[in-house]
Amino acid sequence: MPANELLFHMIDGATQPVAPFSHAVEAGGFVFLTGQMPDTPEDKGVLPEGITAQTRNVMANLTTILHGLDLDLSHVVSVRAYLTEFQRDYAEFNATYETFFPADRRPARTCIGTTGLAYDALVEIDLVARR
Repeated sequence: MPANELLFHMIDGATQPVAPFSHAVEAGGFVFLTGQMPDTPEDKGVLPEGITAQTRNVMANLTTILHGLDLDLSHVVSVRAYLTEFQRDYAEFNATYETFFPADRRPARTCIGTTGLAYDALVEIDLVARR
């Protein structure tokens, strides 16, 4: 792929977008994944209860998109997480999140408290991966 070419990806089997966006956009060897919600491809807008279950669903949705691009979590270089109940859920979110990455290969990360997310979700995560 030429350095200035952009590829826009929609992944079969991934969750349906809640707004007009691509699941991922590829540019210059980097792949930018749109923030994922904690619903499932089978149940759009239906969320499990609690930050642990929602974090697991979000990570599963991100992994589905990565796999659709022949990538996995080992390719992730940066993560942004958004929590609607930051003070309450931060520690439990971290305990769940850290299970997805080896301690010596954790991507850069920003975690942000926010006032609201689509579907009244507790968590949304987007990320950047590199081929």
